[in-house]
Amino acid sequence: MVRFVYRDSLRRNMTTKIARGSIIMLFGAFIFRMGGAIYRFVMAYLLGPVGYGILSLATPMQGILIMIASGGMPPAIAKYVAQYSAQENDEMVKLVIHTATKMVFILGMLFSVIIFVLAEPLAVGLFHKPEAILPFQLVALITPFSVLVGALRGTFQGKHQMGNIVITKAFEQVFMIISAIFLVLAGFYVAGAIIGTTIGFMASLVAGYVLYRRGIGLELKDVKLDFNFRQEISIAKMLLFFSFPVVVTGLAELALFDFVGNFVVGIYLASEYVGYYGIATPIARLPLTISTAVSTALLPAATEAVSTNDRSLLKTYINQSYRYVTLLVLPLSVGTMLFAAPILNIIGPAYLNATQALQILAMGMLFFTIYTVSSSIAQGFGKPYLPMVILVLGTFLDLGLSLYLVPLYGINGTAVATTISGFFIMTTLSWKILKIADVSLSMGNFVRIVAATAILGLFFLILPKTLPFLVVAMVLAAPIYTISLILVGGMKKSDVRAIYKLSDRMGPLSSTGKKIADFLDRFAR
Repeated sequence: MVRFVYRDSLRRNMTTKIARGSIIMLFGAFIFRMGGAIYRFVMAYLLGPVGYGILSLATPMQGILIMIASGGMPPAIAKYVAQYSAQENDEMVKLVIHTATKMVFILGMLFSVIIFVLAEPLAVGLFHKPEAILPFQLVALITPFSVLVGALRGTFQGKHQMGNIVITKAFEQVFMIISAIFLVLAGFYVAGAIIGTTIGFMASLVAGYVLYRRGIGLELKDVKLDFNFRQEISIAKMLLFFSFPVVVTGLAELALFDFVGNFVVGIYLASEYVGYYGIATPIARLPLTISTAVSTALLPAATEAVSTNDRSLLKTYINQSYRYVTLLVLPLSVGTMLFAAPILNIIGPAYLNATQALQILAMGMLFFTIYTVSSSIAQGFGKPYLPMVILVLGTFLDLGLSLYLVPLYGINGTAVATTISGFFIMTTLSWKILKIADVSLSMGNFVRIVAATAILGLFFLILPKTLPFLVVAMVLAAPIYTISLILVGGMKKSDVRAIYKLSDRMGPLSSTGKKIADFLDRFAR
């Protein structure tokens, strides 16, 4: 009896940890995605389709370089810091942080030199765009700062200090946007946008270091490290073994949703078409904020659940994670599809050429959000190779389809290729995860979410597709969707509890949030 009470208490505590971590990370991911979107939208407006096309070639290259240079360490750091913290082994926690930081710094410096040397062959030999040489070279400046920021964020994640991750992201976004705007207006063109990104990472690194020193650094200050070179090599191998599939998976993700599309369009079409496609992808990716938040909080919590061998708790995590992502992302994807034209028109009429591509990509990103949650669950199970293999297969599928469809249909061809590939990786990995976990999803919950979204979609359909009515749709979407959920029986008690927890962090708006939760509690199942 005592054991069951303990497990029930643990389940509530761990569920609270995921809910609290997800809410904080949702806010942080919102800042990150919105900051990134603002950066891209402003750069698209200031640079025009041609200049923004060059930036859209440099940006995925920057992401790929950072992913390789970081060695996939942030998730590895998060996993082992969480694992050893749960075991109260502070010496191993400090040794993991110490070893990983040295590794990412060395890799960051090495790959900075490599990309600087390869900049001209890539710009001229592959893309036939000499104007891209300097932007590609400047990408090398970003890497040393970005990999150290990643190591700090991985440490914060492992300690469940999601608020610190949010702070570092906020510093990165604010300094990046302000610096890039100033430098572009000062006449530095695409180079100014990339230098602005470097300044953003520098500011984020300073903020992260200060937070580390005042928090985790103080906790571990008196912990003495007593290890030899062989032991440190052993730790490095452990981190690399976990991080290798993370690197491959991260590269495949970038390839699938940035690299392949932009680069294939860049090879076959002029720079302005890269700009058109380059503005559609970040808009379509905005719903990924939700899955990123849930996944970031889910990894360490799932790891702890597996460590305690509580499969019932893990089953709860899996069902709730899939449900929360679908609950929030599906209506966002539908809204993006239906209001693609007025959204693009905000940036400029020239970008209306990307309307159909955005509509297609909106559905593809829905598939990818669900895949992202499945990937985190797989990592929590200690099976990081599973999402890696599936994603690599999806990337090759995307590449093959894009090479075939882009010459025929332009940027719409690569959007179709990405969406088909997204559906493939979502269905394959989700099926495999549910089979491994021996979990069946409550399909009734998802049917209710689809029904509520359909009601919201009908409301969107009757509205004129203009900027003023886009604002109307944004204002009314939340209440209409909430009412629709209530009508179809899709509001659950766990949703109300999450709103209560969010209300506690809303400061002056806390009482309003609790009143909303009190009202919704009457209709929750």
